Amino acid sequence: MTALWTSAELRAATHGRLAADVAVQRVMFDSRQVATGDLFVALRAARDGHDFIPSAFAAGAAVVMAEHGDDPRMLIVPETLAGLHALGAAARARSTARIAAVTGSVGKTTVKEMLRVALSAFGTTHAAAASFNNHIGVPATLANMPRDTAFAAIEIGMNNRGEIAPLARLARPHVAIITTVGTAHLGRLGSRTEIAAEKGDIMLGLDAHGTAILPADSDFLDMLRARAPRALSFGEAPSADIRLLDYTGGAANGTARIATPGGEVTLHLSQPGRHVAVNACAVLAACHALGLDVARAAAALTGFGAGAGRGARRRIAVPGGTALLLDESYNASDASVRATLAVLAAQPGRRIAVLGDMLELGDEGPPMHNALAPLVAESADLIYACGPLMTGMFQALPPAKQGAAAPDSATLAPLLRAALRPGDSVLVKGSLGMRMAIIIQALDHPA
Repeated sequence: MTALWTSAELRAATHGRLAADVAVQRVMFDSRQVATGDLFVALRAARDGHDFIPSAFAAGAAVVMAEHGDDPRMLIVPETLAGLHALGAAARARSTARIAAVTGSVGKTTVKEMLRVALSAFGTTHAAAASFNNHIGVPATLANMPRDTAFAAIEIGMNNRGEIAPLARLARPHVAIITTVGTAHLGRLGSRTEIAAEKGDIMLGLDAHGTAILPADSDFLDMLRARAPRALSFGEAPSADIRLLDYTGGAANGTARIATPGGEVTLHLSQPGRHVAVNACAVLAACHALGLDVARAAAALTGFGAGAGRGARRRIAVPGGTALLLDESYNASDASVRATLAVLAAQPGRRIAVLGDMLELGDEGPPMHNALAPLVAESADLIYACGPLMTGMFQALPPAKQGAAAPDSATLAPLLRAALRPGDSVLVKGSLGMRMAIIIQALDHPA
């Protein structure tokens, strides 16, 4: 197996000291996931990674990047986060891969996974297994890019203003996708205009001949297009370069007709939802910008399904039979909640919505939650609310639709579990900080 990094390359990339002659196969920053041949980066975060160096070596780490130590297998650098960024930059510099980067208020990870599938039809494709989209995840994704990578999909996120630009400059993509400009992090950035400006910063890293892929249905399209060296738009607007012409959705799948510069294509998806078809338009736009056959990319996406926490569907055991679980527990925003309620409305049986607070909305939080009440009442037969903001919305619902409300997911989980019946369809969605995965675990593994 060809080494991902040799000792000489590690020294050259980081300007660090390493005495041992080693070959590294992966770069990891979680000691619990270290395996034989890995490089463990001892980051100083909520916990100091230096405390886990012994366990990393015990798990088979070939090298540990650290700020101090005398083991010959240690790559000593002044600061480990800077060392990881240097490694990511070196990986990007040596690679001939065509890079697609994606950001947006909603749909980043889904589009990244769609890119992985579509681009794999044309060559070896690299993408992170999880949502590694921050100042640690992006350089780690790049540092793990194999030498023979033909295409890579890099997800870039943010929590505060000024975070996307340095990551975009590190990734230097050939294509930069902005999925949406929504309300996520509104409480931190203050306005949707500032959110749009931050998302637009992904274009600061674009390759000199790169292309921005922009949402045609956004009211910030003109603002974003003005920043793009060249751009393609996607969506349902008549002016979109890659346009969703028609969508037919069932309870478990969907079919989309999409107009592209290369002709019309039909796309069959095993995940329902019009928003999924719009995401596919963004991916096809990226493929077109990279000079790839859009029809071949669409064929590769046939059967694309959602991942855990992002719309995955499965049967769960309930007393007397089974129910359908729609696992949207990873995160939530106003746009994504509305989109997934539309999916729930198409499901069979008694439709149950389990909704956790949408966080980081600042003063707009209460009115945005309350504004969901009519759609929630229309889409679901029974509602369970988690957190103070969703509880406010819950109180505006017709009493017959009120299941239960609780301050946290651990309290709500047994109340929901006790109410489930065979044939129910259950949607679980909320911001990551609401820990809705606790409810998923309770449904998957009843006590």
